[in-house]
Amino acid sequence: MHDVRTLIVGAGQAGLALSRYLTRMGHRHVLLERGRIGERWRSERWDSMALLTPNWMSRLPGSAPHPDPDGFTGRDAFAAYLDAYARSFDAPVHEDVSVLDVSAAHPGQGFRVHTDSGDWRAGNVVVASGYADEPRVPAPAAAAPRRLVQLHSSEYRSVGQLPAGGVLVVGAGPSGQQIAVELSRAGRRVVIAVGRHARMPRRYRGRDIWRWFAANGSLDQTLADVPRERGPAASPSLALSGARGGEQLDLGVLAEAGVLVTGRLRGWSGRHALFADDLAAAAEESDQRMRRVLAKIDRHIEARGDRDVQSAQSVPRVALPPSPQTLDLAEAGISTVIWATGYRRSYPWLSVPVLGDGEIQHIRGVTEVPGLYALGLRFQHRRSSHVIAGVGEDARFLAQQIVAGSDARLAAAG
Repeated sequence: MHDVRTLIVGAGQAGLALSRYLTRMGHRHVLLERGRIGERWRSERWDSMALLTPNWMSRLPGSAPHPDPDGFTGRDAFAAYLDAYARSFDAPVHEDVSVLDVSAAHPGQGFRVHTDSGDWRAGNVVVASGYADEPRVPAPAAAAPRRLVQLHSSEYRSVGQLPAGGVLVVGAGPSGQQIAVELSRAGRRVVIAVGRHARMPRRYRGRDIWRWFAANGSLDQTLADVPRERGPAASPSLALSGARGGEQLDLGVLAEAGVLVTGRLRGWSGRHALFADDLAAAAEESDQRMRRVLAKIDRHIEARGDRDVQSAQSVPRVALPPSPQTLDLAEAGISTVIWATGYRRSYPWLSVPVLGDGEIQHIRGVTEVPGLYALGLRFQHRRSSHVIAGVGEDARFLAQQIVAGSDARLAAAG
């Protein structure tokens, strides 16, 4: 049995940011990672994937600025960045260790952590295993025609891994749209089934859209400002791309690239895919949401009197051809379905009563169970919590809570 004051489950950007703060505070801790540092970036992202945020937003606390602040880092380069970041402060990472169970020890004695490499006793446990945890595949997958090869977007690597033929991509978030346009440019016939999604220009009035989010205070909004963002009504992820230096991406771009855009996938009938007649409504909802955001940016520019920006620009509505409600998969040559349908959180190893509807219940990462914390969750406190540059503020806050709580418990025990 190993003893440690704080054990962090996960050594991605969240766990490493917290580790850096705890190291500077002289607080003894370890990080357990099921694979290599930043394993999810290595094993659950496609080969050509690039971060959605520009490099100036892809820094962790204390690291040097990226050489090209307005560029976009690729998957492998970001994994290498995490490796270098961990080395920079000698992060106490134990790689290739899978956590099998976390349970409360006797009252006041912290937690017992069972792994495939031995057991730990920890005064505190931080769940930093990532927000994109377990691939979510909807019910229609079970009834799909047997001839179709099915994989989740987390399993997609490149066009070369797929069998010959066309591809049906289900889901129009950032992953679905990026994969669809990549496959179409590679010569595949591609159909994308669209549900609720978020359209946003990559650049607006001469600047990357994230520059405006940072400037107008959107990234600093907390759950007190927009409480619905932690529930089922949360805004969908922005359909942005860091590929090709940060290219524009929306349903119109896909259609121009040869992708057939349809409404939401309803199910199957024999060899036919069935789509809802809701594409126009989904596109209009996304367009209206985008225009509200852009209007807020315009008001911010006008209030500041900033003359060093381009004048207000008109973003055209997406023009889409009529979409079918049925598609003969055999006739269309569709051989593969890629489910770009997001993730759910899954904590089968967490035997501590902090879950509600499958999610960790917390306030700013602090749960009701003393000594148990969470980090790296979407909108953990601020809108920026889900971006790489934003996790540092959450990590700093939790480090203070962990050290203060540990010191208080030690004083009470002594």
